[in-house]
Amino acid sequence: MEQLPLVIPKQFAMVGVIFGGLILLVLLLLLFKYGWLYIQALASGAPVSLIQLVGMTLRRVRARIVVESRIMAKKAGIEIDTPSLEAHYLAGGNVINVVCALIAANKANIDLTFQQACAIDLAGRDVLDAVRTSVNPKVIDCPDPKRGRMTIDAVAKDGIQLKAKARVTVRANMARLVGGATEETVIARVGEGIVSTIGSAESHKKVLENPDSISKSVLAKGLDAGTAFEILSIDIADVDVGENIGAKLQADQAEADKRVAQAEAEKRRAMAVAREQEMVALVSENRAKVVLAEAEVPKAISQAFREGNLGIMDYYNLRNIQADTGMRKSISKTSESDDISHT
Repeated sequence: MEQLPLVIPKQFAMVGVIFGGLILLVLLLLLFKYGWLYIQALASGAPVSLIQLVGMTLRRVRARIVVESRIMAKKAGIEIDTPSLEAHYLAGGNVINVVCALIAANKANIDLTFQQACAIDLAGRDVLDAVRTSVNPKVIDCPDPKRGRMTIDAVAKDGIQLKAKARVTVRANMARLVGGATEETVIARVGEGIVSTIGSAESHKKVLENPDSISKSVLAKGLDAGTAFEILSIDIADVDVGENIGAKLQADQAEADKRVAQAEAEKRRAMAVAREQEMVALVSENRAKVVLAEAEVPKAISQAFREGNLGIMDYYNLRNIQADTGMRKSISKTSESDDISHT
């Protein structure tokens, strides 16, 4: 039996043509937008599929950054998959900086993994600068001139102040870069070590004779523990003699002691004046008592007359005795004034 030819309605043919045209249009758009990136990645030996490129766009990832970073890593002999680069980009990291740091670490034979580099970058540190510092050590001024202090001031046991400047050579410690202390901690520890070393010196002359004793003593304390750096050397750049703090403190203490003594003397003088006033008041009180007692004498005499205990002759004898006593007192006062006038 002869088979009849398949007849397709015109409507279905039109739909197929439109659908094929849409697919072709989409492919042309994808090639127009991602074709160069796709060809570049494929030619570099780090292929990225068109589906992955479209997915990056949907996830708001800049495909060019991811593709170029993957190409750089591949050319340097480092294998990093595309999802890892995308994940770091979405986490807010600097993908290009991380890849450049990995390449630099690889060339310098520094043990640095992609996970470590991402952690350092996400911690807010410049991972590329850390690798450079590890390869080429940097010099830190102690104290930091940007903070307004030019010297570290310390006083030896003889009371003389010394002003020192130090230069600390450090390199990055990749193992402690995450969670390690920063440059400010290193500067603070070195400054503390310098102050302690100068303060324990018997004389400032010994420090001036051997300034390297400061650096040796400070370096031996292991000040880089827990920091993101490894201290290679501590060099004393300059040591100057400052003020005689010991003499100044002694002068201030003497002035303070003098003020205390003056205050004590003033206190004693005030107490003496108060005591003198008390004695004057006491004398006046006793005089008043004497006057009161003398006022009672006539009353007592009249009472003795009335009672017959005192006769008229006794009264006259008493008056004579009083008169004789008054005369003797006046004569003694006159002789005393003559002696004073002669002297």
